[in-house]
Order: sequence, then structure tokens, then C-alpha cells
Amino acid sequence: MPDWLHPVAEGARAIRGSDLTSFLPPKDKPVRRGAVLMLFGDHDVLLTERAHDMRSHPGQVSFPGGSIDPGETVVEAALREADEEIGVDPAGVEVIGTLPELWLPPSNFAVTPVIGWWREPMPIRVASPEEVHAIHHVTLEELFAPEHRIQVRHPGGWTGPGFLIGPDKDVILWGFTGGILTRFFDFLGWLPPVSDPPVHDLPDYMLAEHVRRTAAAAAADEDAGDGMDILEPDE
Repeated sequence: MPDWLHPVAEGARAIRGSDLTSFLPPKDKPVRRGAVLMLFGDHDVLLTERAHDMRSHPGQVSFPGGSIDPGETVVEAALREADEEIGVDPAGVEVIGTLPELWLPPSNFAVTPVIGWWREPMPIRVASPEEVHAIHHVTLEELFAPEHRIQVRHPGGWTGPGFLIGPDKDVILWGFTGGILTRFFDFLGWLPPVSDPPVHDLPDYMLAEHVRRTAAAAAADEDAGDGMDILEPDE
């Protein structure tokens, strides 16, 4: 492992879930468990852009990952998903740590970020086009540059940190992944502060899920007004 990654491994051991998010897995109800691979190469981090027509989180930039299969560890799941999605050979990855398990309330996923060093980089590709739109190798220098730091505004009222990535710097990195990168690198003391970063609204293709949920909520309210019973999906 190169010297510059030692603080990353040490930070992973020291950081708490509350340093990364206020959403931690609940202790009083079952959750779905998943893992993602936070893979570092030559002073860069590997990210994927989800397919723009996916039902959940379309177009969102994320780490490769997904659900943990029965009998798998978080490390095994993260490596398998990275292989299935973009062809990362698990044999070429050295796992150097994990971050605390974090919770995504809308989907009830408890996700563990697995940190890896790409010891033997090999050519990768979009192996699962139904899940992945594009692959992004983002250097840390590019990520940290003040001109690439933004605030992202969601129509639901949420505002949070984000980054502009991609060849033309027109791809928005935000949400769960943007929050992890912001708070983890800030914890390490690597992320320079920025004053009044510009506010960007999300593109339409990222809002399909929000529009669908808003329409469903409106329909539920209308039905409730008509005296109809609204049942949970599993009922």
C-alpha cells in the first residue's frame, strides 16, 4: 500500500458512523444489508454513474456495490458487486479497511463501505449496462478543487454538498456517496474549505424517482380523502 493511503486506513479505524451521517442503522427493526467498494488507485477513486432509466436513484454517482447475499461477508459482497458491475478483478484489490455501517432510510439499507487499494489495476468496462451508465476515475486533486465543489438542491427541500466530475464537469456527485466523501475526507483533514459554493439543481433524469413518489403520495392523499383504505405493500 502506498504511503499516501496509510492515513485513509487509519482514518477508517478511527472514524465513527456519527462522523459520517446522522442516519445510523436502527437497533429496533430489521434492515436490508449491503456493501459498496470505495476503491483507490493512483491518487484517484473509482466511481460509477447509475443507469439513467433505473427505477431507484437514476443517474446517481455511487461506489459499485449492492446487497449482501446469504453467507457473504461485507468484503466479499463489495468485491463481487464491483466485478459484476464493472469487471474489477477481486484478486487485484487489497482491502485496507471498512467504514462504519450507514443507513439509507428510504430504502432501509444498512450499507458498509469497504475501502480498497487497487494493487493491480486491469482494464474495466461497463459489465452491467442495465445498472451502470458510465465509469469515472476521479483524481483527488480534481475532486478537491474549489471550482468543482458545489451545493446540490433537491426539489424536496434538501440541500447538501456535491462535486462536479466527468470530462466536462457536468456530472453531479451528491447524496449518499457525496456525503461520505465530503465527511470522510474532511475527517482526514484533506478537504479544503470552500466559501459559498454555487448551488446546482438536479437534472431531470435524476428526479424521476422523486416525481414518481410525489405522484404516489398525491394519489394516496386523494384516495384517503375518498375514504379508501391505504395498505402497506406487504399487506
